[in-house]
Amino acid sequence: MSSNHGKVETDVEIKAPATKIHEVLTHRPHHISNISPNNIQGCDLLEGEWGTVGSVVYWNYFHDGKAKVSKQLIEAIDAEKNLITFKVIEGDLLEHYKSFKMTFHATPKAHGQGSIVHWTMEYEKHHGDIEDPHTLLQFAVDVSKDVDAHLTSAQA
Repeated sequence: MSSNHGKVETDVEIKAPATKIHEVLTHRPHHISNISPNNIQGCDLLEGEWGTVGSVVYWNYFHDGKAKVSKQLIEAIDAEKNLITFKVIEGDLLEHYKSFKMTFHATPKAHGQGSIVHWTMEYEKHHGDIEDPHTLLQFAVDVSKDVDAHLTSAQA
């Protein structure tokens, strides 16, 4: 594995059930622009159906002070594990990375309410001078927290 291949990951504790946040990301990502408008401006379905492997979604988002876009193929969905994998096929990320994949995995907490959301980003950089996507990982954390706040306030 060359130094241009990398992986960053993090966990986010949330109050919402794992199944609920997975359902939003899988079947209703187009609602996230209303839930986290500072981060996500839009999500459109280009091919397939919401919540199905092989579907293509197009994100308009705001990251590192700039408006950006990302066209992503839904590569895997596991409803039992509350897991979804997106592979970036077009957009701003591919200016810096030859390949980029994001995996969201929500696990119910062993004791009590809430879940742990685990984000993994695997990538190959075009060259060694490109930074690892830590700010994008933080972006995923921020969006997760916004979705959690929305889901838990809706239950209150």
